[in-house]
Amino acid sequence: MIVFGHSGAGVGFLAGKQVFPVNYEAEVSRRLLEASHSNDLTLALECIADPFVDVNFVGDVCLKVRKAEVVTHDELPNEVRIIYEEFKTDVTALFLAAHNGNVALVRKLLSTGADVNHKLFRGFPTTSAVREGHLEILEMLVKAGSSQQACEEALLEASCHGHARIVEVLMGSDLIRPRIAIHAFFTACCRGYVNVVDTLLKLGVTVDATNRVLLQSSKPSLHTNVDCTALVAAIVSRQVSVVRLLLEAGAKTDGPVQLGAWSWDAASGEEFRVGAGLADPYAITWCAVEYFEATGTILQMLLQRFDSCTSHSGRTLLHHAILCGNAGAVLVLLKCGAYVESPVKTTWNIEFRPIHMAARHGFSSVLKCLIDFGCDLDARTDTGDTALMISARFKSEDCLKVLTRAGADFGLVNVAGESAISIAVSNRWKLSFQGAVLEVIQSGKVPKSSNTSVFSPLLFVAQSRDLLSLKALVGRGEIDLDSQDDQGFSAVMITAAEGHVEGFRLLVYAGANVKLQNKSGETAVTLCVLNPNRDRFEKVLLDFALEQGSRNAAGFYALHCAARCGDLDAVKLLTTRGYDVNMSNGDGYTPLMLAAREGHGRTCEFLISCGARCDMKNAMGETALSLARKMQKNEVERVILDELARKLVLTGAQVKKHTKGGKGSPHMKVLAMVEAAGILRWGKSSRRNVVCQEAEVGPSLRFQKIRQRKGDAELPGIFRVITAKNKEVHFVCEGGSEMAALWVRGIKLVTREAIFH
Repeated sequence: MIVFGHSGAGVGFLAGKQVFPVNYEAEVSRRLLEASHSNDLTLALECIADPFVDVNFVGDVCLKVRKAEVVTHDELPNEVRIIYEEFKTDVTALFLAAHNGNVALVRKLLSTGADVNHKLFRGFPTTSAVREGHLEILEMLVKAGSSQQACEEALLEASCHGHARIVEVLMGSDLIRPRIAIHAFFTACCRGYVNVVDTLLKLGVTVDATNRVLLQSSKPSLHTNVDCTALVAAIVSRQVSVVRLLLEAGAKTDGPVQLGAWSWDAASGEEFRVGAGLADPYAITWCAVEYFEATGTILQMLLQRFDSCTSHSGRTLLHHAILCGNAGAVLVLLKCGAYVESPVKTTWNIEFRPIHMAARHGFSSVLKCLIDFGCDLDARTDTGDTALMISARFKSEDCLKVLTRAGADFGLVNVAGESAISIAVSNRWKLSFQGAVLEVIQSGKVPKSSNTSVFSPLLFVAQSRDLLSLKALVGRGEIDLDSQDDQGFSAVMITAAEGHVEGFRLLVYAGANVKLQNKSGETAVTLCVLNPNRDRFEKVLLDFALEQGSRNAAGFYALHCAARCGDLDAVKLLTTRGYDVNMSNGDGYTPLMLAAREGHGRTCEFLISCGARCDMKNAMGETALSLARKMQKNEVERVILDELARKLVLTGAQVKKHTKGGKGSPHMKVLAMVEAAGILRWGKSSRRNVVCQEAEVGPSLRFQKIRQRKGDAELPGIFRVITAKNKEVHFVCEGGSEMAALWVRGIKLVTREAIFH
């Protein structure tokens, strides 16, 4: 019905008014829709009472609708998560009343001719009632003549939301076709609605029916429509309770399942990841392994019906669990009797075991399971590879750590003569290999090696220069500190050659034998000498000698080292312990020579005071004095010259003495000084025992004039003394002017010491 409305003001009929038509029927029907949406029963009944209302009017409202969403989890059952979506959609009053659960309004609408089978975008009124779980309203709608399509859609909705009682009502309507019931059955199986599954089974759904259903999994990744049985769907969805119910209901387990993601070559044993559902069909237990449920219950239930050692294309369930990288499945299988050493069988007779598969794929957790169940750590493939070698070849650090901790043998080699460490080196994986093994050593575990020439934990750590690991090994009593490799190198030699001072210190103090020689005749000490850090290494040996009083370092001369370094305290301590101050080292140097060469004057003085000889020569004919002069060490030169001079004048020597101021004939005398008195003596009479107030090299002018006639006034080796009584005496010594200078130096030195003593 159309009526007219107006706007504006004026005088008289329609004066100054705008007239427009109004669809009253639509308006009142719209009000009914809004009243139903707001669940206002009073207003809705008033609208229904209006003779112009259309109870089947379709209009749009903003509707908040319940949605059951499937969420997948790794190894956990698929979860149904309820969310609410709000959007604008077309509805009828009956749809809204069913959605809101308003029984009185539904009843009134039905009595006034509302269409129970009016389908909208969000389904039928029955769909709306089921979605929100309104059983009583559903029963009313079914009795009011809901169509087969409406009931079937409602059943599918009920299976999505897990409403078992609603399912029972709908199935009792005799309007549900078998294929729809089966689809609902599968939906409930995938979502874990045990009550719904049980209800459908009791109402005649065949437990072994097949259907095309959307299967979802996050591990392995799967989201595809698949033709399968309900049992398979429940296994993939990891619904433990549903699987149990289906098995109790007699579900068959012997059919092939095509959901695998892995395939392999039966000849070579090589595996290929082809994608979920693309591999060859396998038994349902293999499906339970690939789509493993965290507790292992599903797999255990199936294993009660199957032998865990049954093979498929040369492999067992255990191999498949390893291939899938599922430690939980491996654990369940082993507990259920799977053979931990079961070999993979190939037509080419290529041989490998579960431990080799786990190592090759880098599954450390699987590897640990196998080890816990007693697998052979050092089992070999047909090429002689062990799991340890495979871990190195495929760069699996975690597997390497697990095997090392478990005691895998690093001393083994394969048929090609390769060891785990040599494989790592050739594979450019040395640093990671080294890091993994060192981490295990630092935790307190010593890697096992049946052949130290192939792998020695101590030598390995020494080469790595890792001090923490070295400390961990040295602290264990069973470690042989002096073990040597094929070239004769010991750990302490390696640290010396590598320049690892702190490692060297640790080994020396732990008792490592530095006398050992390698095949080239080198010792730790000689290797230290060749290193740029020679001083630091020698300091270690010196400190050790001082602390331990040890003279066991063959080739290391502690006193020589202390003298060369100018460590006077060390020199004093060592001399008190009986070290020979005149011993030559391997190069012929005495401690004094080394101290002189390095310019350590105080050390030279002390060594001389301890009896060090200044006249000794090395292999090159060098003395302490020549070395000091060569290195321009003036202070040291003074010290040595003083000692040489003192020794010369105190020991004495034959010289020519001129008489009568040079007028007489010179004759030989033994010239010497008396140390305590500071007297120069060349005979027994008092005239021949004098105190010198001066001594000079060379002749006096008067002496030169006198001796010029005889041609010996300028002879080298002439020196003169002036006695306390101002008497001048000339002498000629052998050795030239240098020896004469030494006589003069000695005379002055001893005289001065006697005066100031």
